[in-house]
Amino acid sequence: MVPFPSSMPRALSAVAAAAVLLGVSGCAQQLSVENADVPAWKATAMPSASGIVAEDSGKILNAQPIDHTENVPAGKYTLTLVCEGGGKAFLAVRSGGKELADLGAACYGTPESRKITLPESGPLELSASSVDAPLIYAYQLVSSSP
Repeated sequence: MVPFPSSMPRALSAVAAAAVLLGVSGCAQQLSVENADVPAWKATAMPSASGIVAEDSGKILNAQPIDHTENVPAGKYTLTLVCEGGGKAFLAVRSGGKELADLGAACYGTPESRKITLPESGPLELSASSVDAPLIYAYQLVSSSP
């Protein structure tokens, strides 16, 4: 049997302590989606904008999409999606049965945006979804300046 140097148990203890601290700090950074205050989160996560014609936010707790319909005038828009909780969220936008956009965002609080054009006024169908539930999301459709 080979004896361990006297510093080995101390080094192993330090490694174990670091692993515990890393695990605890990793848990502390996780967002509790079920208890999240969505309006407070949205206020800090979504860029403020004027000219919002459609917006929604909430929790996706399972794989079921969350649908929203809004009457929107024809025009050019910027669509922004942000989410938090890990994984990825998607926002499908349809008008008159045609897909206008399918926007995806990694759920680490970084907004993703895309320009879209609505050729005619009418109902706009927006569907937020994720296979990485649970997470929180927010989106907005903002009229673009001419």
